[in-house]
Amino acid sequence: MPWVSLIVETSAAEAERLSDALLELGAVSVSVTDADAGTPAEKPLFGEPGEPAAGSWDRSVVSALCKLDVNCDGLLAAAAERAGLARTPVFRTTRVEDEDWVQVTQAQFAPIQVTERLWIVPSWCEPPDADAVTIALDPGLAFGTGSHPTTRLCIEWLARRVAGGERVLDYGCGSGILAIAAMKLGAGAALGVDIDPEAVTAARANAARNDVVARFQDTFAPLDMNADLVVANILANPLKVLAPLLAARTRRGGSIALAGLLAPQADDVSEAYTPWFDMSVFGSREDWVVLEGARR
Repeated sequence: MPWVSLIVETSAAEAERLSDALLELGAVSVSVTDADAGTPAEKPLFGEPGEPAAGSWDRSVVSALCKLDVNCDGLLAAAAERAGLARTPVFRTTRVEDEDWVQVTQAQFAPIQVTERLWIVPSWCEPPDADAVTIALDPGLAFGTGSHPTTRLCIEWLARRVAGGERVLDYGCGSGILAIAAMKLGAGAALGVDIDPEAVTAARANAARNDVVARFQDTFAPLDMNADLVVANILANPLKVLAPLLAARTRRGGSIALAGLLAPQADDVSEAYTPWFDMSVFGSREDWVVLEGARR
């Protein structure tokens, strides 16, 4: 069944109120995006725990997906009144054809070559290289499909650091992709930790799919690993808070990789770890940085 998308450009102050009103009046879904996306005025927003909200776009586009037979003029007028807008905004519509959304979603995920000998392959694709190390992984509720620059940089770090038999701690494991990659690369043991129970469940399922023996637990369970390698792909503020804990779980002479950082955040996070580690930049990609440290 086709749908209609009702599209309005509005101010940041009005976008949230109008979105809520459209949903209350029957819109199937509503999204808010940057009206300047794809131009030099585009404004990236990144949320960070422990900091004020990242803000909103000065000019926003509100897109409401509705049934094809909806009275768009009437719907928007009622939504504008409910949202307290002074007038009904100008709008346009586009027709959205019904599709096999599962197939559309799958088409966005193709095999990813992370290193010369390691690929991440969705279940609906054939491995491109039968002789390579392959991680079978589908997108799901937990973060980590291999497509994000920080995930790929962390796997590259593991590929350089895992020589064979190491104990690896993946803190903030998400889908479990880094712990699984470590085991595929020859680590002796891997423990993944996440605050989200659904991520722990997903990580265990992904490890089983890849015939990998690794442990996964939530942050309430005792952390008993003294690791040779620690990797934490989270965000800047949590990484700073976790510095004493992760240092205590890294053996002397071991190494740590810290990710989920934008370039301007790198120095601040590095400083939090210098009491225990000799810190440096491992790599960067698309404004994201991965730090590494050698435990003293």
